[in-house]
Amino acid sequence: MDLFNKLLTSTNDILTGYVLLVALVGGGIWFTFQLGFVQIREFKNGLRQVFGGLFKKDKSKSQEGGLSSFQALTTAIAAQVGTGNLAGAATAIAAGGPGAIFWMWVSAFLGMATIFCEATLAQVYRTVGADGQVTGGPVYYIRAAFKGTFGKVLAGIFAVLITLALGLFGNAVQANSITDAFHTAFFSNVGSISLLGQQIPLDKIIVGIILAVVAWMIFGGGVSRIGQITEKMVPIMAGFYLLGGLIIVIMNIENVPYMFASIIQGAFNPRAVCGGVFGVAMKEAVKKGVARGLFSNEAGMGSTPNAHAQANVDHPCQQGQVAIVSVFIDTFLVLNMTAFVIIGTKMLEPGSVAYVDGKLLEGIALTQAAYNSAFGSFGSIFIAICMLFFAFSTILGWYFFGETNVKYLFGEKAVKPYIALVCVFIVLGSLMKVSTIWNMSDCFNSLMVVPNVIGLFALTGVVKKAYKDYKENFVPKHQEKK
Repeated sequence: MDLFNKLLTSTNDILTGYVLLVALVGGGIWFTFQLGFVQIREFKNGLRQVFGGLFKKDKSKSQEGGLSSFQALTTAIAAQVGTGNLAGAATAIAAGGPGAIFWMWVSAFLGMATIFCEATLAQVYRTVGADGQVTGGPVYYIRAAFKGTFGKVLAGIFAVLITLALGLFGNAVQANSITDAFHTAFFSNVGSISLLGQQIPLDKIIVGIILAVVAWMIFGGGVSRIGQITEKMVPIMAGFYLLGGLIIVIMNIENVPYMFASIIQGAFNPRAVCGGVFGVAMKEAVKKGVARGLFSNEAGMGSTPNAHAQANVDHPCQQGQVAIVSVFIDTFLVLNMTAFVIIGTKMLEPGSVAYVDGKLLEGIALTQAAYNSAFGSFGSIFIAICMLFFAFSTILGWYFFGETNVKYLFGEKAVKPYIALVCVFIVLGSLMKVSTIWNMSDCFNSLMVVPNVIGLFALTGVVKKAYKDYKENFVPKHQEKK
């Protein structure tokens, strides 16, 4: 098992450090210039689409099959905003210094153009069955991009990878994050029993079973129930976390100039901030920042198009606009808040509470240390509550992405066995040390990018045509109606 873990780790290092950086960053640059910086030009329209859906809900559109545009957005954000927003930024900062955050900004900016293409293509190639059920996502636009056997094989590979990466292994990891956070915050003195060859705290068993039961009840209601849950959960969880982080930033308002100086200086002169050889420090800042940023916002990974395909909008590019906003919320709001709290509380300074035995904490432990420094023991409770909402909403989104692809592979009859299997993985993930499952999820996560990006590049012309139609035909007609 140790050898298998090392193999997975080495594979992930190659994928995230080289293959994915080239594919996703290169794709982001390509789509940014091909579409004339669409992420800037359409950002305002995206905000209008999002907040129009929030305050002026069009019930007819959410009832005719599929989801409203706002529900599709919140389902996508539910998947994007997860444990990575609490732990991902901390991991990037610990490994690459505060300058990694700047490169997260860069990756998110480029990712906005990529995700516009994903959401637009998901709309263009979505299908509506005789029963009114909407289906769409990368498997459908990959099949459209490549006719014949190659397209079928490429789409099939993607469907298998996303189901394993997110629906099964990914959801096991999310469940483990919830039970770990609750164990630390509330049940650290609870007894344990011997199970699966290890001592497992009783609270983890109970919480894991509760998570699985609640998830099963929601899964059984289909995409409409998931949309109804996420449209209520996502705004609350994001607002709660942002408010807590903002309070800490205000408490340390005198450190704001230091915070931004550390990020900018660390991006271009990381040696001055982190020490070490300049070239090595610079490489780590870019690598960790870009890689973590891309995996946080999921642009180019092929996950969120499964949700965006469900949206009932008047033009495909309108959901592309909404998708741009989803990346902004994930990275520039939620993930940034984690970074601002860690850097603003000076957790990176030697001698801070984030150093244990002279070594800087990583991941969620670093985030918890930052919140504890401001909120005391309530910091761990705050993070545990946020982890519950973030990770559970991700479970809902990732389950649905897997369900879409299970249907593609095996048909409607496979949904119930898939639900049962996901619930089993939720329980197992809650109980186990999931380093191997994490590594497997990361590996499949990385691999599924490849067929998705190939499909996106092949359909660049389709996106450009749709965007041209939006600007030259849809917008003028819509303005005339007004």
